Amino acid sequence: MTMTQDGLSAGRDRTALIEESILPTQASQRPIGTLGYAWIWVGIAVIIATYSLGATGIQGGFDLATVALTIMLANLAIGALMLATADIGTEHGLSFAVYLRAPFGIHGTHLPAVSRGIVAAMWFGIQTYLGALALNGIGEYFLGFSNWFLWYAIFAAVQVANTMLGIKSVERLASLAAPAIIAISVWMYFTLEGIAETKGLNIWTFRGEGQASLIVLFIANMSFWSTMAIDIPNLTRFVKTRTGTRSFVQRNKAIFVAQLVALPVTQAMIAGIGAVSFIATGNWNPVEVIQGDAQGIALLVLLILVVLAQWSTNNSANLIPAALTFINLAPRVINYRMAVVIAGVVGTLCFPWQILDNLFVFLGYYGAFLSAIGGIMVADYYVIRRRRVNVPALFDPDGQYRYARGFNPAGLIAWLLAGAVAAWWSAFAFVIGFPLGFLLYLVLMRALVLPRHWQAELSGGPDDFLAASVGMDWVHLGGGRFARTPCGTGGAEGREDL
Repeated sequence: MTMTQDGLSAGRDRTALIEESILPTQASQRPIGTLGYAWIWVGIAVIIATYSLGATGIQGGFDLATVALTIMLANLAIGALMLATADIGTEHGLSFAVYLRAPFGIHGTHLPAVSRGIVAAMWFGIQTYLGALALNGIGEYFLGFSNWFLWYAIFAAVQVANTMLGIKSVERLASLAAPAIIAISVWMYFTLEGIAETKGLNIWTFRGEGQASLIVLFIANMSFWSTMAIDIPNLTRFVKTRTGTRSFVQRNKAIFVAQLVALPVTQAMIAGIGAVSFIATGNWNPVEVIQGDAQGIALLVLLILVVLAQWSTNNSANLIPAALTFINLAPRVINYRMAVVIAGVVGTLCFPWQILDNLFVFLGYYGAFLSAIGGIMVADYYVIRRRRVNVPALFDPDGQYRYARGFNPAGLIAWLLAGAVAAWWSAFAFVIGFPLGFLLYLVLMRALVLPRHWQAELSGGPDDFLAASVGMDWVHLGGGRFARTPCGTGGAEGREDL
């Protein structure tokens, strides 16, 4: 059993490492199709803070086309990395925090996983704060009432309640929100272009007076999504997967459109609107710009944009990842619904307005340590284990992933060293942290860990410990016992008890 399509725990069979919502998903428990997953990523990519990235490029002395192209290429690069880590979800149905038990140990996983969970919760707070400000402005216009913190609390509670309903609810919201967001964004672009024209400004030739670096802008955009690059298995474990094929493309084809089209195109569009807003008014936030002059229907349209953009992002990119890491921290105590509430509370208490005032510093430092996790994951999954994972041992307190008292020194040392070096040069954090984490982990695993800690999947046959690519599911039978069964049999026919 795993988290159902409605996101609720299916039973009470827990051990120190097991809770139903973090067990592997079977192929039949993955309801999201290609279009639904693409819509989710359109919603994820529409973040109000993204507007500031486009404005930063214009301020730095670049024209609109250059800024938009740079941001699109950066997101193509991070999207390609997401494809690599996504396979952990499509192949084995594993969540991010559970998979980290392999490179970090059953207890060591908590350090990197919770660090990601806290960052996700912080982003929830940032998104909710920005939405609350806009809602408060609209409330002032229509109701004559101003209390942004009340709007913040209401908006946070509504998002938490919706996320509690599970992944299908998230997909339904995204399918509604994404087309509306695109339409409203086009309207915003033409409105802002009109403001620029009245001032005699050409949005395509305007340049700021700064002398910024395109490389820094490129890397900042990669750091922006370093969170999702590492924990994307939290989503892909629910995406429909073609089983019984060893072709990476065929197995993950439902993911390609989202990662290589929806993300880069939408992100470039939103950053471009921020750039146009800055050109036209000197303010990167088009919601504030248009709200200053808008009345009636225009204000209602802005309300729809703000609510849908923040809501659709927070569900899938922030609340679900944070909740799953908190469940992994204490499976005996924390269930899915409780974890979503915890994520909402942590995000609410993180003073998001202070973080937003220092956004690029925030991006640089958390991007440094999270990018190192990405390098370690890719090295472990593709180089060390060759995509073969002893999934039952991930849930065994005394299994092979216990390493040294539950901690894998190779993963922890590589993470801390690579993250610290990347943080020292935070402007280039992602392109330092990822390859350094990758290399350090490989060296330390082969020199220190593998000679002392036997890993079953390294000595098995070519099909052993694979799942979707050989038409198999990992199925929990209860009491910590697992079987690897043909997809669609639900654990009955041809199973291998493990």
